[in-house]
Order: sequence, then C-alpha cells, then structure tokens
Amino acid sequence: QVQLVESGGGLVQAGGSLRLSCAVSGRTVSTYTMGWFRQAPGKERKTIAAISWSGGSTYYADSVKGRFTISRDKDKNTLYLQMNSLKPEDTGVYYCAASHNLFKRCVIALTYDYWGQGTQVTVSS
Repeated sequence: QVQLVESGGGLVQAGGSLRLSCAVSGRTVSTYTMGWFRQAPGKERKTIAAISWSGGSTYYADSVKGRFTISRDKDKNTLYLQMNSLKPEDTGVYYCAASHNLFKRCVIALTYDYWGQGTQVTVSS
C-alpha cells in the first residue's frame, strides 16, 4: 500500500509563490508516474503537471506553463510542485497522485492508483 501526504498549501497574494510537497510512504514509487491535480470549487479535478518515473519527461497544463515546475526526489521519495507568479484562478485543492501506467497517459486522472488527501491553495487578488 502507498500513502501520499501533501503539504505546503496556504494563503498567498497574487504574484506570490508556494512550494507543495508530497511525501510518499509505504512502498517506493520510483518507477511510477507522478502527478499534481487541482480541483477548484464546483469544478472537476484537472491535471496540472506530471513527471515520468525517470524525471526525464514532464507535462504541464497550458494554464501553468512557465510558472509551475514539477520535480521529484527519489532518495527522499518526495514529489514537489514549485508554483510562481500565482494567480487567483490557481485557487483550489491540490492533490498528488501516483500511477503505474505509462507516462503518455499521465493526463488521465483515472489511470492513477494512489491519491493524497489534498492541500488547499488560496490566491487572493
């Protein structure tokens, strides 16, 4: 069994930065695709960023390209999301997830096997 725990969320002004972390325990996910998802109030959960097991391939939603950076530290079994130049529309609950499926399916939330409980990010204007 794999447990994912997000941290680093909070309230920040527009233009500010936050760094989310996702600590993984229970079993190594070094060969898993990892992703970050965002769910805004009243909206569907959306794929924000994903990274392949090697770290060599990444995906970003158009809305966050150039502002967010996903990374992983296999030694620490931790996934990160650096968020810069935050906008009010970035507000939502952010979830990390792990998938044993191929990276090419990383945008499909249903392909992820394990999910964290989420951390709230609120960006004020």
